Amino acid sequence: CSWTVGWDKIRNTFVRFALPMSWDFAETALTADASGGYPGGVEWLAQYLEHAFGFADQGGQPQVALNSATRALEGEYDVVVTDPPYYDAIPYSDLMDFFYVWLRRTLHGLSPELDAAFAEPLAPKWDHAADDGELIDDAARFGGDREASKRNYEAGMARAFHACHRALKPDGRLVIVFAHKHPDAWATLVAAIIRAGFVVDGSWPIQTERAARTRSIGSAALSSSVWLVCRKRASNAAAGWDSGVLEDMRRLVGERLRTFWDAGIRGPDFLWAATGPALEAYSQFPRVMKYASAEGAVLSVEEFLREVRRLVVDFAVGRILHQDDGDGLGLDDVTTYYLLHRANFGLANAPAGACILYATSCGVAMSLLTDQTELLASGKTRAATGEDGDEEATDAGAGGSGGEFRLRIWSERRHRSLGEDAANGRVAPLIDQVHKLMQLWKAGDLKEVNAYLDRRGLRHSGLFPRLLQALIETSRAGKQSDECAILESLSNHLGGLGQPGIQQLF
Repeated sequence: CSWTVGWDKIRNTFVRFALPMSWDFAETALTADASGGYPGGVEWLAQYLEHAFGFADQGGQPQVALNSATRALEGEYDVVVTDPPYYDAIPYSDLMDFFYVWLRRTLHGLSPELDAAFAEPLAPKWDHAADDGELIDDAARFGGDREASKRNYEAGMARAFHACHRALKPDGRLVIVFAHKHPDAWATLVAAIIRAGFVVDGSWPIQTERAARTRSIGSAALSSSVWLVCRKRASNAAAGWDSGVLEDMRRLVGERLRTFWDAGIRGPDFLWAATGPALEAYSQFPRVMKYASAEGAVLSVEEFLREVRRLVVDFAVGRILHQDDGDGLGLDDVTTYYLLHRANFGLANAPAGACILYATSCGVAMSLLTDQTELLASGKTRAATGEDGDEEATDAGAGGSGGEFRLRIWSERRHRSLGEDAANGRVAPLIDQVHKLMQLWKAGDLKEVNAYLDRRGLRHSGLFPRLLQALIETSRAGKQSDECAILESLSNHLGGLGQPGIQQLF
């Protein structure tokens, strides 16, 4: 165990789902009645056992079997509920070995059943010869071949779902719990569900995760799990067409998004909340064909989920802009990302995983946000200067889920090309134009402010005042008084130039 600096206590061995080398470790006094002490540990175990026994008294007698999930189940079942391995998120078997070797020793000889369960020296890994074993996407077990590892995971998941399909009654249901934040993980899971012959006919985002659990500390883990309810697809189901499927998807998702938004679901959870309803439209067909393709091309799961994510993003940004129909009004991708990030994290440090998810959903590369536009910075910078309260400074790697990013405030964005179209023809994002105007206004250069408004055609833009108002409200909520004052001044100035006033729009 390692020492928790600043709290004078010991933390558990697994601070995250890995077991790195620890050069400094701590041991607690056995009698220390404090967090991390032995009495507290025993108390936690006692509370769990009391809860578990109370629950067991109310239920039937369970049967526990040590089998492969890809093998056929005996009998017919009404419901199969599974919380499958989360793609490449956790090396379950490697971590299991830490406990397994000691359980194997301490339980030896207690019963023939336990001896049989712990017959192997280590927890099961992937067995290439048997084509079975632990099912995760781990390229190291396939000689570093990422594609082979991904194909193996998808094929194995499909085989497991096939086993569920065969074991279910004709009107039975398969319930799948999933909470991975990466789009590839969802695409792989969905492909396996469809290959196995299921249709998603219900879904619910349920807040299942404890905020202080190991997986949430320093990472971008989701706080909700999406529960997918699946039924068997008719064996004679024909292929569908992309136009009809996308139309059904937009109808189903639009209805649910309003419900989820009103229920207070936000952030990465909101992005994934629409996945289930969308899959109801897509999974009813064994494959979805592209109507405009003469070669019989298929609308892939990845392409379909990309459409879903963008629809959800546009809805969320539309609500931020006070559009009742949830339409983002055609905002550029970078400004869309900015509003989404600002609405959920403000100017504080945000988990890198959530930032990557937002960027993917908006169709922008992280390099565009961090390097080319300099909209994002490592979360370490402002935490070190104290502008974000007591956030612990952490270095944000390009993709590490444990890193952090933050939005640069308007006054930090000082590169010469801010608010100007790029040499490659890329139009300046609207948020860059706002920040450029704020800097000109702060400098008291009214002539340049008016010239820039005219050059960019912002005086007659219906979208620009809505964006200003959304930023004003956000800065008020975040108590950014200087930013709010400049934005309000710009808004009033715009109204004085003949642009419809903000009050008329809202």
